[in-house]
Amino acid sequence: MSKINLGLLTNTGEKIMSQRLVVDPITRIEGHLRIEAQMDEAGKTIESAYSSGTMVRGIEIILRGRDPRDAWAFSQRICGVCTLVHGIASVRAVENALNYTLPPNAQLIRNLMIAAQFVHDHVMHFYHLHALDWVDIVSALNANPKETSELAQSLSHYPKSSPGYFADMQLKLKKFVEGGQLGIFAQGYWGHPAYKLPPEVNLMAVSHYLEALAWQREAAKLHTIFGGKNPHPNFLVGGAPSAIDLNSDSAINAKKLAQAFEIIKLMRDFVEQVYVPDTLAIAGFYKDWATQGEGLGNFMTYGDLGMDDPSSFLIPQGVILNRDLSKIHALDFNAPDQIQEYASHSWYKYSGGKDKGLHPYDGETELNYTGPTPPYSQLEIDKEYSWLKSPRWKGPDGTIHAVEVGPLARVLMLYATGHEQTKALVDYTLQTLELPIDALFSTLGRTAARTLETKIIADSMQTWYEKLITNIKAGDTKTFNEQLWEPSSWPQQTKGVGYTEAPRGALAHWIVIENGKIANYQAVVPSTWNAGPRDANGQPGAYEAALKGQVLHDAEQPIEILRTIHSFDPCIACAVHLLDAQGEDMCQVKVC
Repeated sequence: MSKINLGLLTNTGEKIMSQRLVVDPITRIEGHLRIEAQMDEAGKTIESAYSSGTMVRGIEIILRGRDPRDAWAFSQRICGVCTLVHGIASVRAVENALNYTLPPNAQLIRNLMIAAQFVHDHVMHFYHLHALDWVDIVSALNANPKETSELAQSLSHYPKSSPGYFADMQLKLKKFVEGGQLGIFAQGYWGHPAYKLPPEVNLMAVSHYLEALAWQREAAKLHTIFGGKNPHPNFLVGGAPSAIDLNSDSAINAKKLAQAFEIIKLMRDFVEQVYVPDTLAIAGFYKDWATQGEGLGNFMTYGDLGMDDPSSFLIPQGVILNRDLSKIHALDFNAPDQIQEYASHSWYKYSGGKDKGLHPYDGETELNYTGPTPPYSQLEIDKEYSWLKSPRWKGPDGTIHAVEVGPLARVLMLYATGHEQTKALVDYTLQTLELPIDALFSTLGRTAARTLETKIIADSMQTWYEKLITNIKAGDTKTFNEQLWEPSSWPQQTKGVGYTEAPRGALAHWIVIENGKIANYQAVVPSTWNAGPRDANGQPGAYEAALKGQVLHDAEQPIEILRTIHSFDPCIACAVHLLDAQGEDMCQVKVC
């Protein structure tokens, strides 16, 4: 699965008492991530951890001098998993800079597209990227299909729960194993003592793993209805890319709206009848993880999924510090000293010095690799060791904070602000698992929060869909604002920020426009907030902090590291973007 190196030397060759455990690459994520863990003398407990993005950022450089209205098409290619979130942030940045207002239908369509991304992404992450940290694939071969069926039917009314269904799934898995072709399940730590699920739970989870592969093909179609394709649906500064005309063959018509309704129902049913019950069933066997993997204790949300006014957002905006859910600190995206990126331990140059933080409007992207020549045995942790920068938030008292973003931050924010459905879901989950509220601040809590958020957002999709239909029935089919479209009407200099909540957390793009062209562009993404290295003050990022104190059963099979890192759902392709130094094509792919 991952290359493991145990080192006993410092970067200068001096002997040390503790060991450095290297996991490179962390697999089942998007992009390349390297984790180095400084172990105690016994080689069991992580004393400190270091997170390194090993690909280099380049999108900001590529966007300079381009038409701002085209930025979404470039920035959306930052990642092939998040697909639309960078497009949303990009068009919103331009709209903010040029003071665009959006028709209500465009807002509702964007909400539906963002929500569809959430539901799709979270389900795929749970089953195909994270579940294998908890589910022993090979153990499922020993399950009793009849008992698996009884278990599944006790959890939900999902129709695919018969003994025959699970027997067929078990036979399919058996053929993979006996043929020596585990394929997507190869290289796992199967049989590791950290796996605790009974064979029947493993068989149920593996079956739903395969079921989710088919489900996601249907879920992705919502983006094609409203955005023309998936991945990377189309966007438009000032509105939605597709017109609404119930009698047209090419626009959003009655047939496509009916199809959207069925897709939303399909998504909600799978989340409620499969994803949520599976999470609760699996979590019940891993309650010891309710006290592991928290990290920083600080959480940030940008807010999203509403109309023009942030007060309408489903997901509120703000910062929680030191686990204190009684106080929400306000965010200001334009304050020059509130959100800044540091490069003290990153492979970039800053004209004013690497220890000085830069607000994204003033952000700089000058590549400056100073690390060891690859392949190398260890990072130079006392120097620069990552292509990720270190975003930080300055609180009202002047303290600079590292924060965690993502599903846990959002669920905590919803809970803290009294969102009724969130409080009911969280309280039910904690009662079912017999865990205190502090369990939320953990690897297990982070994973459960993603599941609960998925249900909250999936349910909200029905509300936005109904509002869209109501508008159309009332004769409002407008999806685009034509004002300020021509650059001749723009101010000579302007700037703006576009923010959203991506599945992995708070995402924002900052743009500076001069004479109709992009003068500066900076994307600060969720995995930069979470996976970034230490800052000028030595504060670790969220990944680094979450791994500290983790006890490993076997350093040669560090499944504990994978569990905590995967609970964040890393997307290093978002945080750092591949660029050839000479600007040449790195490969060509021919599709026949």
